[in-house]
Amino acid sequence: MISRILIANRGEIALRVIRAAKELGIETVCVYSSADREGPWLQHADQTVCIGPGPARESYLKIDRIISAAELANVDAIHPGYGFLAENAHFAEVCRDCHIEFIGPSPEAMGRLGDKVACKRLAKATGTPIFPGSDDAIEDEEEAVKIANEIGYPVIVKAAAGGGGRGMRVAHNEPALRAGISAARQEAQAAFGDGRVYIEKFLEAARHFEVQVLGDKHGHAVHLFERDCTSQRRHQKLIEEATAPKVDPAKRDAVCMSAAELVRSAEYSGAATVEFLMDRHQNFYMLEVNTRVQVEHPVTEMITGVDIVKEQIRIAGGEPLGLDQKKIVANGHAIECRINAEDPDRGFMPQAGRIETLVLPGGPGVRIDSHACVGYRIPPDYDSMIGKLIVHAPTRNEAIARMRRALQEFRIGPMRTVVPLHLRILESREFVDADFDIHYVERMLKSEGGKR
Repeated sequence: MISRILIANRGEIALRVIRAAKELGIETVCVYSSADREGPWLQHADQTVCIGPGPARESYLKIDRIISAAELANVDAIHPGYGFLAENAHFAEVCRDCHIEFIGPSPEAMGRLGDKVACKRLAKATGTPIFPGSDDAIEDEEEAVKIANEIGYPVIVKAAAGGGGRGMRVAHNEPALRAGISAARQEAQAAFGDGRVYIEKFLEAARHFEVQVLGDKHGHAVHLFERDCTSQRRHQKLIEEATAPKVDPAKRDAVCMSAAELVRSAEYSGAATVEFLMDRHQNFYMLEVNTRVQVEHPVTEMITGVDIVKEQIRIAGGEPLGLDQKKIVANGHAIECRINAEDPDRGFMPQAGRIETLVLPGGPGVRIDSHACVGYRIPPDYDSMIGKLIVHAPTRNEAIARMRRALQEFRIGPMRTVVPLHLRILESREFVDADFDIHYVERMLKSEGGKR
């Protein structure tokens, strides 16, 4: 049984884990950097421990300091949240060596699915649809050029150990491919400490589709349906919704079941997200597996009623999944808008500083996951997301209308946020009609820039 958890993260996700743990009767210990000394989420933890200066590399990414804090606080488990060390197999292994439960997959399962090259091999073996491309990491440029000529341009170069749009380059010809490999390797090495890259076919007009899966330590795995994450900019998601609109039910069921089978075959325990791209003919191709809880997990919770973070904790404690696939149903439609402190009109420049005005929306079907409050100073050291606005309604059209209303109620100052951009997206024909691809937001921004 887990009775005390250390949360190796900050901000909104730290508060989310604290709340789930409290409802399970579990004590919480939250680590923090000196830049987060006044973080509002810390007030809700039972104990807090400072682990270093503001830069993440000197605090939230310092495994030895986090383990020392865990031993000092005598915790049973560590929840990594998302980002930072959440998908670090070495961290999971250190936790195990120190007899501390890592709330997530085993290092071995994380390696099978978190490493994109290994994951592609396993997906191919289990029948999960994958892109044509390299089976292993690319050793030299000539090998990459040969594969690209075989599968046809455009191709995409990807980091084997990363995600979030880093270590990725699209190439429409050989010179771009050669330059892209070098740039992707350097970026991947800097971001993940691993410069391996691979290549695969690139879809010009694709939708981003992902399946939420839960697996336990007893060989069971279920899916909680899918999310559409097509609304993004430079591979960074802006708006997510569940379920994905205008998808053939038979194809949806097939890809969701294949995702659960992939996770099951990897002997994976915890929350995982299997990501796919879908072409205009609704053919699916696996992108990667995120071996952690996702930022957008609330939309799945809203349509299924399943508390994913609680399930993570129960699974880590050895409990079998109490979920029957046949009894999991998707009710209504949910949409999430990421609220980033960025100025879209100035190249999405991050907006640090003290919040002087904050009015949060409410009403039926509205959920706010945020650590922000009046007086809180947004530090410049971390990701600019200060919260998530989620709505749920019986239909997609009603959910869109509810989200528009909620965004119009949202007030924050003096810093700029992406709220006005979300409103423009929700009013666009492409979004309303679900006639979109992963580049439509960038096209919209380019068009708006030309009109100014």
